Amino acid sequence: MPVHFSKARLDQVRENHVRFFEGRLDRPLISIVVHGAYPGRDTAAPFLSQANCHDFSYTPEQIVDTLDAVLSTREYLGDGYPRVNMDAFGPGVLAAFCGARLDNSTGQVWFFPDGKKEIRDIRVRYDPENRWAVRIKDIYRAGSERWDGNVVMSMPDLGGVLDVAAVLRGTDNLLTDLYDEPGEVLRLCREIRTAWREAYEDFAKVMPRTGFTDWAGLLSDEPAYILQSDFSYMIGEDMFRRFVLPDVKSDTEWLAHSIYHLDGIGALKHLDSLLSLDRLEAVQWVFGAGQPGPMHWLDVYRKIREAGKGMMILGSPGEMCEVAGTLGAGGMYYHADLSGSDTASAEALLRLRNSKL
Repeated sequence: MPVHFSKARLDQVRENHVRFFEGRLDRPLISIVVHGAYPGRDTAAPFLSQANCHDFSYTPEQIVDTLDAVLSTREYLGDGYPRVNMDAFGPGVLAAFCGARLDNSTGQVWFFPDGKKEIRDIRVRYDPENRWAVRIKDIYRAGSERWDGNVVMSMPDLGGVLDVAAVLRGTDNLLTDLYDEPGEVLRLCREIRTAWREAYEDFAKVMPRTGFTDWAGLLSDEPAYILQSDFSYMIGEDMFRRFVLPDVKSDTEWLAHSIYHLDGIGALKHLDSLLSLDRLEAVQWVFGAGQPGPMHWLDVYRKIREAGKGMMILGSPGEMCEVAGTLGAGGMYYHADLSGSDTASAEALLRLRNSKL
């Protein structure tokens, strides 16, 4: 099992993350993972990734052995903890669980519909015996047996409701459907939402009982998730409030804890609607490639904070410290993957984590 990490420490880290969600943490939440801190070892299987998730020639136990070998080379500082990120099966993998084709021939996972259908002919249902769902559950079971409660395995990246709908219908077609077939879009969204929750509950039954997390890394002792709708970048505020916001609101009430992944400047117009949700606890603002860094978005962070929400900050360790130095670090979550030689960044982040607000 990963070195220098205990169940007792995982319990404390999990409590810190929950206190962040609930606004009870009196300091920033800073997760630090130092890569290459300890020697590695040879294994039979490759490290699980989007490029090789299709390769079923390796047993779940071999996959987990490799994951264990990699986790064992890392040191976990601050609010960091050993985590297996199951986003290796691609963003929006719910589409595959419901019959879409998973294609990773480019080295990255993409999903394609099983033929072209009119929206009224698309029916969505989660299949717990789908080969991808079964593979993930088998890896969960192998991880539970291997780690005995010291490692957290994340939920897969299920995707947003309209993001999955865009896979099954096609993005351009779905944009047209919002105008021409709004009732069918809402019907499709309800079916996807039902499938989303059925998948979540199915995985929760077999994943290790160490906590709930996702690709963003926030950890909870009760069901939690990072919600999203990347498709909403392309629609206006009225359509967002009609086709997206009700599902997000429902999810914040269904889950114990939630954060929203707000991706791209085209999605910023929806921030006020999201901040109106009482049960939404935090926002991850993703300004995107080619945009100015986090210091350019101080007004966005201020708005999130004034609404009483936490925020996940992106950028380099230096940029995180700069934002915190300007706004104060209260309500901030930051995750850093560092090399073993980057002691300066680790020390700066730990100083910030231990500072009084």
